[in-house]
Amino acid sequence: MSETPRSETSISDPAAAHPPAPAKTAGPITHENSGASRYLESSDTPWSLTWRVLVARYEAMSDQIRRRVMQRTLKIGVSARIFHPESGATGLRSKTLQYLEESIAQWVMSRDVLVFMIPTVNNNGLLHPSNIRLRDYAKHLDGLVLQGGADVSPQSYSQSATRPEWIGDRARDMYELELLHEFIEAGKPVLGICRGCQLINVAFGGTLYQDIASDVPTAIEHVNDLYDNHRHVIHFPKGSALGRLFASEPAPLVNSIHHQAVKDLGRDLTVEAVSGADNIVEAIRYRKARFVMGLQWHPEFHHAGGTELLDCTPILDSFLRAARETRF
Repeated sequence: MSETPRSETSISDPAAAHPPAPAKTAGPITHENSGASRYLESSDTPWSLTWRVLVARYEAMSDQIRRRVMQRTLKIGVSARIFHPESGATGLRSKTLQYLEESIAQWVMSRDVLVFMIPTVNNNGLLHPSNIRLRDYAKHLDGLVLQGGADVSPQSYSQSATRPEWIGDRARDMYELELLHEFIEAGKPVLGICRGCQLINVAFGGTLYQDIASDVPTAIEHVNDLYDNHRHVIHFPKGSALGRLFASEPAPLVNSIHHQAVKDLGRDLTVEAVSGADNIVEAIRYRKARFVMGLQWHPEFHHAGGTELLDCTPILDSFLRAARETRF
């Protein structure tokens, strides 16, 4: 009986039973070598997948930032009116009071923004000293409204009062001039109303008529006992920003509650509106800033959507758009 020949390879040799697998090479991810990742393209590589993940993360973060920028409520500061202590008075009248006129706050808040009254600062205060500066308000708020009130002191534009009752409020001038400077330095928009318009002119070296009736006898009446019910027509000089904003208004009517007005125009300022009958300046704009404008009338006393007095909501919207664009 012949012997069965043995195979040349022993079955006890592991290498012979399990030959080495071929070496893997980097390449496209395929359905065969990616397990369950059938949603991948045949041309996908680890690097292309990583790049797409990074791009998607960046777009998601950018979208989140954009939403925060557009949705965060604006914070608008309003300068304070100041009540100075009365001699011999007691109680509140013996104290310095700082306050906000209700209509101006409601006008600004009508566009769903937060309003903060900015108090004066006194770093030498004996009772409660503080290191807070007006520039801190300019840094953290998005815009400034200078509200109306007491006369601007002639001392603030290097003149003397021609009558004692026109001496104005020098203390408030110094506070608001610093406040205006800090917001302009911070690149934030400013809207001055009545006294605020006059203060902007003085801040840039301009002067004022201390009393329109005395200094410009030919002028129409700009203030009387009717207060906010007194009004007159204005018109916009050719090329003015307000003229473009209210191009459809042939003869805008505004209230008139001021006995002082812009006389000599300050540097880098342009006239935006004048009284229709006597050319008294009714609005000014600083040319070297995104938005620094003064209105001689009181837009907060005009009804939104009203047909009699000029609806000044577009001015407020322009101011707030500038506040959103310059908030960083």
